Amino acid sequence: MNADIPRQSTSEPQSRGGLHVEPLIGLEWSEAIEQPSARPATAPAEARRSWLHRAPEPQVLALYRAASAANPDLPAPWWLRAVASGALASRREGFAVEDRVAKLLAARPGWVFVPWGIDGDTGYWEFMPSERALGQPGVPTTLAHTARHPGWIDVVGVHVRTPPAPIAVGGLADLRANLARLESIRP
Repeated sequence: MNADIPRQSTSEPQSRGGLHVEPLIGLEWSEAIEQPSARPATAPAEARRSWLHRAPEPQVLALYRAASAANPDLPAPWWLRAVASGALASRREGFAVEDRVAKLLAARPGWVFVPWGIDGDTGYWEFMPSERALGQPGVPTTLAHTARHPGWIDVVGVHVRTPPAPIAVGGLADLRANLARLESIRP
């Protein structure tokens, strides 16, 4: 998909003589968030390759608003949800949050960037040494960005089955001040 304005259709699915017609907006959105094939990213900046990361921001917002009107549970990056709600001023601010967290975590041993998350998201971070606390295979302590609070960072502790409730981190300063504690979470 290029940076041209995508076609937008918000009509509901229709049935015509046994033919089920889907609105195009869902297809347009899936193309907008699709990541082109490339070598795996080692940081969020390297994972920003889809149309919604490169296209003019007003076009991205217009398509997101149209698509989310048809499907409120639409997969979308945290920063886009925050920009659409007015909680973040721009996509660039969201990228800056991701990049600052990446700089902090990449400098610490044990943190690994995982470049695949939900569709459209840049990825998340795992603290691999946390798995040592488990007696069986499980999920390491995970840091992901979120639009659910203005700190933009959630941490989910190491676990085997049911994930614990996410810990809301109040931004980069809070993360920096509490990183050792977050790294020492036990199941």
